[in-house]
Amino acid sequence: MAQSSSMKLIGARNMSCVVERMEWNNKMDLIAYGTEKGEVIIQRLNWQKIVTFPTPGEDVRVRSLSWQMDETLLAVGYSNGKVALLDAESETIISGLIYEDDIKKVYFSKAINCKEKLESYTSNAKDKHKRFLPKLQPLTNIDPCLKSLDQKSFPKGSPCFLVVIMRSGKVHLLLLGALQAGSIDLTQHILHPEQFEVYDVRLNGDFNAIYALLRDGQQLKLLHFHNQVLQECMSPMLELAAHCAHILETKNYINDTQQCLTEAWETVQLEMDNKLTKYANSQTYGMISANYLELFVFGYATLEVEEFLFDTLTEKGFKKIANSVELSLNNLKSLVFKQLNGAAVNMFYFLNTIAGFGRISHFFEALISPDVANEAMRACGAFLLKVHELQRTIDTLVYDIKLFHSWMVITTIRLSHQEIPDIKVFTEEENLALAEFICSMEPELENEDDEDESVPEASASPLPQRSKFNLERVGQYLENSYLTQPQQVDTNQLWEQMLAENECLADCNLFVPHDKKLSLIQQREKMFNAIDAVFHKPTESISASFKLSNAIICGELPPMMTEQLDDQDESVDFVTCSYHVYEASKCDMLALTISWQEAMVLEFSRSGDCLLRCTRVQLQPGPFTQQLHEDYYNLRFVDLQFYNESSLSMLAQTSTSAASPRPHSYFVQFSLSAARNQCTQHQLAPLIKLPDATVTHSIHDIADGAAFKGLDGVCEMLAVSGSRKVATVLSDRKRKMTIYEMEIEEEEDDTEMSQASFLEISKESVLAGASESEEKADS
Repeated sequence: MAQSSSMKLIGARNMSCVVERMEWNNKMDLIAYGTEKGEVIIQRLNWQKIVTFPTPGEDVRVRSLSWQMDETLLAVGYSNGKVALLDAESETIISGLIYEDDIKKVYFSKAINCKEKLESYTSNAKDKHKRFLPKLQPLTNIDPCLKSLDQKSFPKGSPCFLVVIMRSGKVHLLLLGALQAGSIDLTQHILHPEQFEVYDVRLNGDFNAIYALLRDGQQLKLLHFHNQVLQECMSPMLELAAHCAHILETKNYINDTQQCLTEAWETVQLEMDNKLTKYANSQTYGMISANYLELFVFGYATLEVEEFLFDTLTEKGFKKIANSVELSLNNLKSLVFKQLNGAAVNMFYFLNTIAGFGRISHFFEALISPDVANEAMRACGAFLLKVHELQRTIDTLVYDIKLFHSWMVITTIRLSHQEIPDIKVFTEEENLALAEFICSMEPELENEDDEDESVPEASASPLPQRSKFNLERVGQYLENSYLTQPQQVDTNQLWEQMLAENECLADCNLFVPHDKKLSLIQQREKMFNAIDAVFHKPTESISASFKLSNAIICGELPPMMTEQLDDQDESVDFVTCSYHVYEASKCDMLALTISWQEAMVLEFSRSGDCLLRCTRVQLQPGPFTQQLHEDYYNLRFVDLQFYNESSLSMLAQTSTSAASPRPHSYFVQFSLSAARNQCTQHQLAPLIKLPDATVTHSIHDIADGAAFKGLDGVCEMLAVSGSRKVATVLSDRKRKMTIYEMEIEEEEDDTEMSQASFLEISKESVLAGASESEEKADS
């Protein structure tokens, strides 16, 4: 028995619910598992729970779990098509993706070696934005209750791919979790789409090809697709993906700021709603402006105005409202001037850098279209102009509101015949601004006379929504509709004069367009659409570059039943696989079961010799196998995973009938180095039929090849980690989790005993150790 196959029980726990998926972190003692409720729980080796992420919806199941290499980031695929990136360290959801189909599997690739991949292209602009761009201020400084809206960053660990496999056969590649790096529809490369199922899709070690294990009719196939763009443009793609991550972070920040703007605006409206707008709604349309204008010009107040000022609203009440509105408007102004303006400048910087990449056609021709990048820059510039326009509108409103409040306080004191301590004298400009503000409280309705002539009085539409004392001059920018009161053009500005005299300048691509009819929301959406168009080019180029180079037939499968087509979890056949990249020998290793009793290990060489090594084994004894225990004659596979490049961990159990006793489970540590002498070598060709070119060997006939360990219970799932030297087994209908320590000393190996015996021995050893220490202390 090999020492690497030795194992020792650490502990076992009965879980509160069924565990459907589990995955070990390769660096830290963290294991993540998904429950039948759709929850994802992360705990330590000592059973301490770190965090529990709730289910994203009702009846949602966890399809797949994958840790990023050497990081605390976990990718989770759900049955509703959602992919979430969870950070175990900060206990937060970093980002999420939504797809229209059920998820089959999601995983992180190995880390991309930057030293190897950046030989052809190097950039001096890496993180240079930190020198020129100030860090965006957290939104929590504005409102402490908005902590959930704080800026979230994409993972900054080693660069890698995130691969999302759909049950429909579509595969999506994302670089750094941000850049859509191509997709492929496997159903376009098979002969029998009516009997199709995808089992796994893996990137090769050089990141220029993928292996797709799937069912095509009654054949189990492994398709090998090469991609020329991924091979030639990996270094520029890393640079583009980094900027794409910065852009997505800025987009999230703009959206969060927009939400803060909306909430701050609702606060302004709430301050005005209680008494002021109630009074406004009680008046005939147009009478408010007329009454206040009469009060402002002639100094006489109508009965309605006096009743409102002295009975409904007192002087103190009006001052309180004025202070609250002014404070809310200042918060709104700060959001626009600092957060939104800073985010727009950052976005323009990143888009300008991408446009510069597009001019380096030797490296970025397949990834960036310069015209589309320039159009995104113009859209971002238009958004920045709209931000400045909103800022000027808020400044004007704040100025007018202050004048109006000052005038109202003085007028209330004067009408109540109280002594006015210091009479404020308004200048001519202030009087003109105040008069315009009062007149614009209720703007004239367009084509009102025409509508009255054509529409009968009985069917006439009700009066429009009442003005909230002219606040909609700002509120219209926060709605997804055209502006009802566009900002007036200042004809005294030189640029406006040039545009009026030269209409061609407005259509010139060298200048940023300024559409005065669009709201801030519409301009933001226009900018986001232009940015999305920038990243269509790499997706299209990479997707079109996938070429089928090899088709390998691994075995025959029984025909799919109707029930199996509806629910692919319940399969008549048994196909499971595991993948490992062996960097030392530059080969990609794929282990898969082709039936309940048979498996094969494929090793694809990346050294340029185009060789495929195949080791085909079965659990059944061979014709020359020595006498074995009766359980070994009817074993079947339950699960398998690569422990490391030299060992394959398998989970097997005895096949039983209805009248048979409870099946027995075994943990099998299979030595790949011992079985390498039994492998066959094949030259990669467009079509390879492995069943006709390979020989099946019994796992019992390979010298020092397999070590069997009996386990308690009916085991159904396995999770191992060679770097952590641990193995976890699920048993008792996936409700009991047992953790083992691997590669221990031989004298400590007692796993042939039951798990209950382990617990009893561990208790006895603890008590014995305590008694010995007490005896030493007494002596």
